[in-house]
Amino acid sequence: MFEGITIADTFSTVKEITKGMSGDRKYYIETIESRKLLLRITEASHYETKKKDYEFLLCLNKVGLPVPEAVDFGLCEDGASVYMLLEWMEGDEAEKVVPTMTKDKQYSIGVTSGQILKGIHENSTINGMNRDWYDRYFDVIQPRIEAYKNEGVLFEGADEILSFIEENKHLLHERRQGRIHGDFHLGNLIINEKEELFVIDWQTVDFEGVGDPWVDFINIGIEHPAFAAGQIDGYFNHQVPEEFWRMQALYLSVSAITSIVWAKYFAPERLESILELNKKVMKWYDGMNRVIPTWYRECKYTR
Repeated sequence: MFEGITIADTFSTVKEITKGMSGDRKYYIETIESRKLLLRITEASHYETKKKDYEFLLCLNKVGLPVPEAVDFGLCEDGASVYMLLEWMEGDEAEKVVPTMTKDKQYSIGVTSGQILKGIHENSTINGMNRDWYDRYFDVIQPRIEAYKNEGVLFEGADEILSFIEENKHLLHERRQGRIHGDFHLGNLIINEKEELFVIDWQTVDFEGVGDPWVDFINIGIEHPAFAAGQIDGYFNHQVPEEFWRMQALYLSVSAITSIVWAKYFAPERLESILELNKKVMKWYDGMNRVIPTWYRECKYTR
């Protein structure tokens, strides 16, 4: 099964992991030296994308950010698959741990997550991008917006959200572009017994893992406002620029409304929760008339 993987002959334990939606085959590994690893295997057609993911992790390892150590990467012997070996991160997903914490602790761990995300973005500038972020973003997003207009489920406030997107999309012109995590949410943050925080799962899909760093805030964990507020404050060192609020409202609105058609066809069990999210967007932004959301304005743990 693991022909061509450099250290496969040292594996003493191999357990398949079925959780997740990346499409990779994933395995928990223990070596004969008791080293714990994560093995990801995918089709060789994704070689260049996976290589970039691996090289970016190597970069983050060098600057000491709390991400998995990049151990090995390459083509399997059959040439049909590419593999990536990473350090296994011990601990529980933050989505399980954060709800058990006090609001003060949620805010504190949120600040830490924001500082880590800032470190990721500061080490991710991509030079020589020959296309503006506006064009790259709407190449992906505009068809999804049109799909909502043609096939989406109507709800009160949809017109206001669509108008807000149209009126503010010009903000995406000439944005700095760099490597993004692409799925920075509580399920991809690990908290260990010492309450140390680690970031996992770098298998981005949209935009080939490169874009405006602020797009990483669309999965901020708003269900826990103290944590979400802490993440923003930590990222901006408690000095949040007004520009960020309008752009976060834009990105969140786009993500919420374009998820409706996806859920309708691919995850109907999630359709009601996504419609509810869109209704919450309307409340958070006072009918799209304010850009600092209510959950942040009312959070007692900021500053």
